[in-house]
Amino acid sequence: QVRLVESGGGLVQAGGSLRLSCAASRTMFSISQMGWYRQAPGKQRDLVAIITSGEGTVYADSVKGRFTIARDNAKNTVYLQMNSLQPEDTAVYYCNQRIGRNDYWGQGTQVTVSS
Repeated sequence: QVRLVESGGGLVQAGGSLRLSCAASRTMFSISQMGWYRQAPGKQRDLVAIITSGEGTVYADSVKGRFTIARDNAKNTVYLQMNSLQPEDTAVYYCNQRIGRNDYWGQGTQVTVSS
């Protein structure tokens, strides 16, 4: 059974930083693509960043140079370091694990950036 638990969200002022963590169950973690997505109120869920099993990364244009995704296979954990946060980064952030054609999601963690 795949289980994803996010943590690290909160309220931060513009220009500040947060680090999100996603603890995953052991199920095929090391060979899974992991990702972070976000959903602002009234908007669709959008890709923020993904990291492949080979540690290749892809970022949304809006976060390039500010956010960094990383994984620790020994801890079954994926991280999202978020720097230079802006009010438009306010959203619920979701962890994603892709196993084959199946997507699994965490419950989300709220990030709020005040101006």
